[in-house]
Amino acid sequence: MNVKIEELMVPNVITTRPHVTVGHVKGTMRNADVHVLPVVGPDCEPLGIVSATDLLDETSDTTPVSQVMTEKVYTIPQYEEVSVAARIMRNHHIHHLVVTHEQKVTGILSTFDLMKLIEGKRFVMKNPGSESTRKRSKRE
Repeated sequence: MNVKIEELMVPNVITTRPHVTVGHVKGTMRNADVHVLPVVGPDCEPLGIVSATDLLDETSDTTPVSQVMTEKVYTIPQYEEVSVAARIMRNHHIHHLVVTHEQKVTGILSTFDLMKLIEGKRFVMKNPGSESTRKRSKRE
C-alpha cells in the first residue's frame, strides 16, 4: 500500500497557541466539532497537543492551554506512508498524529482517517469445505 499521509490527512487543521485559555479551546473544539488541537509556536511548529480528554479535569477556563496540553507530540511528515502512521499510533497507543512539512503543522491524521482505507472493502471469510468434501479428500 503506497498511500501517503497527505492523501488521507485533514489539511488546514485548526491550531491553538500556548497562551490561549482552556475556555477558548473548549469553545473552539465544540464549534468545530473536533476532539484535538495541535498547539503551535510562532512559526507554526508543533509544541504540544490538547485533546478533549485533557480538558476533562476540573481546570479553570482561564487557565492557559500550555498547563494542560500534552507536550510529547508525535508528528509525521506528510510525504510518509500511512503504514508508518499506523505503526506509530499502535506502538504509542495514540489516536492522532500531527502532520508536518518542513517542521510546520500542515494537517492532522486520526485513527478514523486510517479506517477510510478499509472502509468499503469486503473481507469475506473463505468457506471451509463441507464435511463430506473433507472426508472424501482424505480418502483419495
